[in-house]
Amino acid sequence: MPATLRNALALVVGVVLGGMVNMALITLGPSIVPPPPGVDMTTAEGLIKGMGLLQPQHFIMPFLAHAIGTFVGALAAWLIAASWRKQITFAVGVVFLCGGIAASYMIPAPMWFKALDLVVAYLPMAWLAMVVGSRLQARTAMAPSTA
Repeated sequence: MPATLRNALALVVGVVLGGMVNMALITLGPSIVPPPPGVDMTTAEGLIKGMGLLQPQHFIMPFLAHAIGTFVGALAAWLIAASWRKQITFAVGVVFLCGGIAASYMIPAPMWFKALDLVVAYLPMAWLAMVVGSRLQARTAMAPSTA
């Protein structure tokens, strides 16, 4: 497969896979940390109406969804890319950061959560994925061939 095509595939797979992980964790969140009585976390309107009733523990799963989703997507992009790995990995992080910025304008979450989320959950997770990916590849390259 040509390097350009593989790099494009890495970016697309990274964004799609990261988004799937993000949504899975967001969907799972209310079953792990139940929302306050009467708060509907399944719709934007319900979330906006109930935001004042949410406590810090209700923000754990959204943060983890953003951070883990970005990490998984960026790691997949790193492992798939043929070249420009750092740039593609950070591009996945930037895509998710843009989504986080948009969400911070649309959802009236507390400022402390917005700051934590935007500063820690996206670009640092892309960097961590780059570190983990490079170590995984170094370990694979050092493994003896069984062929």
